[in-house]
Amino acid sequence: MKITRIRATPVNIPLEAPYLWAYGALGGFSRTIVEVETSDGITGLGDVGSPAAASLIEAMAPRLIGLDALDPAACERRVLPSWSGIASTIDFASIRAFGAIDMALWDIRGKAWGRPIYDLLGGAVRQAVAFTDYYGFRLEQDGRGGEATVDAVVDYCLDLHQRFGTTAFEGKLSDPDPTAGIDILRRLRQSLGPRAILRVDSNMAYSLTTALEIARPLVELGVRNWEDPCARFEDVAALARHSPIRTSAHSPDLRRAADLGAPHALCTDIVTHGGFARAQRFVGACEAMGVDFWCYSGDSGIGTAAYLHLAAANQWIREPSQSLLRMQPLDVIEEGPFVPKNNCVAIPTGPGLGVTLSREKLEFCHRHLKDHGPYNKYHDPANPGIMRRLPLA
Repeated sequence: MKITRIRATPVNIPLEAPYLWAYGALGGFSRTIVEVETSDGITGLGDVGSPAAASLIEAMAPRLIGLDALDPAACERRVLPSWSGIASTIDFASIRAFGAIDMALWDIRGKAWGRPIYDLLGGAVRQAVAFTDYYGFRLEQDGRGGEATVDAVVDYCLDLHQRFGTTAFEGKLSDPDPTAGIDILRRLRQSLGPRAILRVDSNMAYSLTTALEIARPLVELGVRNWEDPCARFEDVAALARHSPIRTSAHSPDLRRAADLGAPHALCTDIVTHGGFARAQRFVGACEAMGVDFWCYSGDSGIGTAAYLHLAAANQWIREPSQSLLRMQPLDVIEEGPFVPKNNCVAIPTGPGLGVTLSREKLEFCHRHLKDHGPYNKYHDPANPGIMRRLPLA
């Protein structure tokens, strides 16, 4: 089965309303959707979180045409130099771009053999994967969002609890004054009780001194995990020496996390590691080092399906992944967006990724990017045209 064509389509996936974070406001995610076609008429799907990856994938395509679509390792050797760990010589952009191609190649293998990807990874240890529902202050857009007060954010979360059974929440805590964010947590804990999972994400906004002050009420409120409280792993490790709260980071630097003893979890995605096989090995290394692993949010349904299969096949992925699924009104797949219920999303059981590309939705998302440009997650509504700097309170 030979690779005959590779297509890369940059897209925008809008959120129903922009949410505020440490660097500004984010209205959606710009990504690249990959289609790998084969001589047997099977097309595999992939997804990577950068519209700029499209040009890298198009540059790789001529070297991959004619190769065996069932041999991802040979394809990797053709287009990527050898790499190991984290170093200045590593071309991370190309690794991520190839990771989307690799995702599509695994989709092809599953479709060719009539098996879901989790079977190819060793078999499912679970039938559903846990996710948190995200919350934060949001701007109003077309009658959605507009949660600008503590009361509004709490009401938003309690509505999700009532309608969908959500008891796992993750929210932004990155303002110079954390009072409102802590008040939201306190109100949610009072309303949802001690068994609810509450996590926060600070986007590296705080100095170690401020993080140590914030940690006290977070511990009292039973916060399950604090993502990126500080910019440096060394500061996160110092925080861990003075507080029992668990921490996570988006960096894939497992060796340094293990050496320092914190952060306690790494939150990446499959393409960060170059595809399924390397991601599976990374999860195994995390298990050996006692560092938790989960994926971050903002994928298309293709990327989400890939994570579902990875989590299905790995017992060590024990904690809920991040999820903005509830805030995504549309997707590029027929089955999407995925909708968590009682904190969980069922794993697709069809061959390969188990999802179907919608040509109409793909074209809409592609036109959105062409008409509006890629999303700028550093956009600050209060200062148009100026990049917002990290607060570091």
